[in-house]
Amino acid sequence: MRILVTSDLHYSLRQYDWLLSVAAGYDAVILAGDLLDLGSVVEMRAQIVVVRTYLEQIRQQTRVIVCSGNHDLDILDAAGERSAGWMARFDDIGVISDGESVALGDLLITAFKWWDGAEGKAAIARQLAEARDIPHRRWIWVYHAPPADSPVSWNGRRHFGDRELSAWIADCAPDIVLSGHVHPSPFVGGGSWADRIGATWAFNPGQQPGAVPAHIVLDLDRGEALWSSFEGMQRLALDAPDHRPSPVTSAPDAPLTA
Repeated sequence: MRILVTSDLHYSLRQYDWLLSVAAGYDAVILAGDLLDLGSVVEMRAQIVVVRTYLEQIRQQTRVIVCSGNHDLDILDAAGERSAGWMARFDDIGVISDGESVALGDLLITAFKWWDGAEGKAAIARQLAEARDIPHRRWIWVYHAPPADSPVSWNGRRHFGDRELSAWIADCAPDIVLSGHVHPSPFVGGGSWADRIGATWAFNPGQQPGAVPAHIVLDLDRGEALWSSFEGMQRLALDAPDHRPSPVTSAPDAPLTA
């Protein structure tokens, strides 16, 4: 199974076009939050219409899983907390989003909302309790903020990770956590696109300008992750004892970019 992972597209239509052009080559596409951009001159309701159309088109080619990030929040929910209400209306296009899980064979993928307060945090705890009882051999989480005090949450000056996520990782030990949020992590000293936390791999592809987003390909059959950005490509064996990525000096068997 090959899964394409990216995050923080921030309404970059060129990058959505690229996703649409390559999606058919993967068993699933995962977007780990910040699909929209609060700083855009395009009004949020218009962004939502456009991005929803892209997700529908990508879903026609492969499975799609998304989670909300802090730029995706468009409503106040019943508890008075900010929420991505537009992501709760994906049933008709078949996209898995906040609060949902999907089983792909023996792989379980769970998408979590960006929580804004006590009720949102409690909702995630309830979701975890329910999801962990779903039969699975491997478990992937999609959660916009990376874990705290990790290279994948380092921006070159300080960490911007989620301590609640770190506690949930310690409790549930998922196989892989896919995040974003901290754009420069893979590109600065002390940061990385990958980190091993106990039995869990944490990944953050980072964010870059241009037509092709920074992205990760998880090849679960081969047991490896490949990161691609304007800095080149790096490969990581998921069972590697030293947990360190290595540069890709020759082209992989299947191209990472179009």
